[in-house]
Amino acid sequence: MHFDLLEPLGAHAPLPVIARRPAQLVGNTPLLWIDAPFAPAGRGFYAKLEGTNPGGIKDRPALHMVREARRRGDLTPGAPIVESSSGTLGLGLALAGLTYGHPVTVVTDPGMEPSMVRLLTALGTHVDQVAAPHPEGGWQQARRERVAELLARTPDAYCPDQYHNPDNVAAYRPLAAELIAQLGRVDVLVAAVGTGGHSAGTASVLRESFPGLQLIGVDSVGSAIFGQPAGPRLMRGLGSSIHPSNVDYDAFADVHWVAPAEAVWACRQLARRHYASGGWSVGAVALVAGWAARTYPPGTRIAAIFPDGPYRYLETVYNDVWCREHGLLDQAPPAEPDEIAAPDGCVVTGWTRCSQVRDPLGRDRANATAGVR
Repeated sequence: MHFDLLEPLGAHAPLPVIARRPAQLVGNTPLLWIDAPFAPAGRGFYAKLEGTNPGGIKDRPALHMVREARRRGDLTPGAPIVESSSGTLGLGLALAGLTYGHPVTVVTDPGMEPSMVRLLTALGTHVDQVAAPHPEGGWQQARRERVAELLARTPDAYCPDQYHNPDNVAAYRPLAAELIAQLGRVDVLVAAVGTGGHSAGTASVLRESFPGLQLIGVDSVGSAIFGQPAGPRLMRGLGSSIHPSNVDYDAFADVHWVAPAEAVWACRQLARRHYASGGWSVGAVALVAGWAARTYPPGTRIAAIFPDGPYRYLETVYNDVWCREHGLLDQAPPAEPDEIAAPDGCVVTGWTRCSQVRDPLGRDRANATAGVR
């Protein structure tokens, strides 16, 4: 990179917005071109840096779900909000609670980073940690059952239920509109899949303008979303041990599963080469978006959604001691993913791709989400 050939930084930069409320800082996130080492010269992808929102990508659905619940009367003024989260939605709900005047309880598990617990507490959120995973549904199911207990104790409390709430999907219309305004055209969208909200919501709006859009889903090994058996997952923020009804299975061209060591490598390469990185989802998405940039024809316009930034991962992804203890260092990923013919054909343990995507529960998505808020 020859920075001496560039104009002075900020020479023509627009003046930053002046916000009177923190919620006004959500959205209008920048794009960054990413190439080496993920793609050769002339190839690459555009990373949508959602970590520049105050709390990350889930500021968008948290504000939208709470606003819509208030509009419908499902959430009464001043009533408490209770929800399960591994972290990023918790930050969004802290912002929504502050914005609309609701106390917030986030139910999580011991996997939440201590720094995140401290930050949520500082933001006025009550953090409730479950002690043991559910024998079948893992930590997520244990958290959801704890949410149900808390709701039963507080009749006026409201749970957004991010896994099954269509407002979660609808919240990403502005993100798609931003991509259109920034890029003019999007041919391929690469997105991590957890609750299914931002992949379904962004892709559906982009397809209104670009019917041929290809959506590539990025999942974690050990995740049950696309038909693999649920197992222990080191990575947080993508993957699930349950089957969220917000996942739009018919929308995906293919799905890639990524392992923790591969995501760590990608995160650290992003930081070193591009000064922009994030957590597990960001690393996994970058790895797969780089594959798309190498694989699709030249000129294909690829957008990849980076959901958060690096700071909550300083003691995990970016901590050499922690990564070495978990066997995650010095493991560059293969140049290409393994391929399987069916999503449940075998148990995947590393970067793997499947072009057959289906709902493992055989649900019709329209019926699965009908009446769910």
